[in-house]
Amino acid sequence: MVVTDIIEISKKQCKIMVDYEFAFVLYKGELHLYGIKSGEDLKKENYDRIINEVLMKRTKLRAMNLLKSRPYTEKKLREKLQMGQYPKCCIEEAVSYVKSYGYINDEQYAADYLFYHGNQWNKVQIFRKLKEKGIDDVLIERAYENYCQNGDAPKEEELILGFLKKKRISANNVKEWEFRSKIIRSLLQKGFSYDRILPVLDSYGKSDEETGDL
Repeated sequence: MVVTDIIEISKKQCKIMVDYEFAFVLYKGELHLYGIKSGEDLKKENYDRIINEVLMKRTKLRAMNLLKSRPYTEKKLREKLQMGQYPKCCIEEAVSYVKSYGYINDEQYAADYLFYHGNQWNKVQIFRKLKEKGIDDVLIERAYENYCQNGDAPKEEELILGFLKKKRISANNVKEWEFRSKIIRSLLQKGFSYDRILPVLDSYGKSDEETGDL
């Protein structure tokens, strides 16, 4: 293995390229410690020590520190560690480590997310948001079923009504065909069902409010 480049990325750290490929990031003081010089061979025993004794521990500590400040899904934790340019093998080990202690649990994350935010969106919206965080469909479905069984899930009609009020849409707007069609399209895109939308629009408010933009 040949150190083909050493790229300074801050006053304290450098990116090390080995055989023209990114290997890892080290503090400048560690370059001398492990005999890393541009254009020279990197001994395998030193490479292994860097990975197993330095970066593996450093990645685990970073993962733990991230989880102290807020919960992460497995996917989001991986992405955060990748941003720190830790080696892939260290990231996988760190994720396995925190999972083994229950510090990341995607099913619990989904349950907690529903507890705090479930009353804001319908089922389709919730699935989209949790899928973006990398949670498996089966885990989302299970968490959502439990959420509904506890009687916490809002009715679609309530969410639709909340949407209309938030947008300050008046009863006259709802009666006007072009604007009504626009409202319906917007609600359908948010995952509301047609047979839930129409009854709410038909019975919506008697008093005029300011017209809002969708």
